[in-house]
Amino acid sequence: MSKIYVVGIGPGEYEQMTIKAANVLKSCDVIVGYTVYVDLVKEHFSDKEFMTTPMKKEVERCKLAFEVASQNKTVAMICSGDAGVYGMTGLMLEIGAEYPDIEVETVAGVTAAIGGAAVLGAPLIHDFCLISLSDLLTPIEKIEKRLENASAADFGIVLYNPSSKKRHDYLQKACDIMLKHKSEDTVCGIVNNIGREGEFFKVMTLKELRDTKVDMFTTVFIGNSQTKEINGKMVTPRGYKLDK
Repeated sequence: MSKIYVVGIGPGEYEQMTIKAANVLKSCDVIVGYTVYVDLVKEHFSDKEFMTTPMKKEVERCKLAFEVASQNKTVAMICSGDAGVYGMTGLMLEIGAEYPDIEVETVAGVTAAIGGAAVLGAPLIHDFCLISLSDLLTPIEKIEKRLENASAADFGIVLYNPSSKKRHDYLQKACDIMLKHKSEDTVCGIVNNIGREGEFFKVMTLKELRDTKVDMFTTVFIGNSQTKEINGKMVTPRGYKLDK
């Protein structure tokens, strides 16, 4: 039976890829992915055949992977972070129903929330949720409702896709929604280019975050009511009692 691995390659740095992911990429015949993600792994797997499609060609990319696998080749479909978190696993399994003779296996990776949290300190030690601000596939009204409810429930919140040329004010609008339920002094943080050249992080308040410029390579962290800054790091306590 032919096989496709849907592989999360982590934030971008080879050292943050799981050993299993690296081994799968070493053993496969063809690596398929979005152009930017393929560029991140090419130098480490230069002997492989690569096939790419641009952004907004996700369905075509998945079908390409199945067509290649139909030629008795082992294929790796790569995604940044984790393939099951805003990644291609769901679409691959949906399309895979049309290819019953091809096995699909998911290989987990380090998603931006986890990679960014390690850079910031410990912002996700308690309950948190992930929300993408991209409204390409989700109505903005639903995104706003999720922001409101998560804030009211005092979740820590991680925002993916916080800004783009067309959505330059979406983070500001998101902060305005969260400020209905969270203090303007809520500890927040941003991380740019997680695990890639130019990695940068900053800890700030929710009020400061509202006016901070971010881009699609920024992951945004909003703390809960207990989150604090300790020695320049963002820390959300789990609730352990410390002896003094």
